Amino acid sequence: MLKVSQLNAGYGKLHILYDIDFEAPRREITVVVGPNGSGKSTLLKALFGLATIYSGKIEFEDKDITRLPPHKRARLGLAYVPQTDNVFTTLTVEENLRMAGYLLEPHELKERIDLVLDIFPTLKEYLKKKAGALSGGERQMIAIAMCLIRDAKMLLLDEPTAQLAPKIATYILNKIVELRDRLGITIVLVEQNAKKALEIGDRAYLLVSGRVAFRGKAQELLEHKELGKLYLGLV
Repeated sequence: MLKVSQLNAGYGKLHILYDIDFEAPRREITVVVGPNGSGKSTLLKALFGLATIYSGKIEFEDKDITRLPPHKRARLGLAYVPQTDNVFTTLTVEENLRMAGYLLEPHELKERIDLVLDIFPTLKEYLKKKAGALSGGERQMIAIAMCLIRDAKMLLLDEPTAQLAPKIATYILNKIVELRDRLGITIVLVEQNAKKALEIGDRAYLLVSGRVAFRGKAQELLEHKELGKLYLGLV
């Protein structure tokens, strides 16, 4: 569904990613792991048009999007959920969901909101609450729900479980699996919790110093003792 060829990217003159070849197959969870500063978040930002592309090519559903601005990538069905600042904190949960579907017909918006509340039933209790008053995990649910209302085909998730309690982190990761299995959504997941992410992923990439050090099945990386111990803190 998404294919990256020989991508070099960064911010301005700060070169971070080097010759990245990357693929995210349809209806799979592709996990991107690696030590801090390895370029994981920059990869997602490059895919969504928020980083400087020096060279290389990004294709989404066989369409060259390398130079497309983020809003046009979003219209194609690509959605990016940053780690922080991913909801309108001064709006209620319901207002956030309605903002995400402002281009939809009223009946279609209602159907989408009903769907996301079915997937994230916890949000039903907080529809009239300001998003900024909710926990980090609940805000992550809102951010993902907003992408679903926009009918995203692919989610780019940047550290969705960062700073969450283990129980809530597991809940969020289980919901990501549900999005793949129930809705057929393709997911690129950047995660610091490498073990948990690799356990739910279909395939994986290990980034080290802005380069791909491993690509293959998620289970293979999980069982690769040398790489796991060296770069991911796996024992």
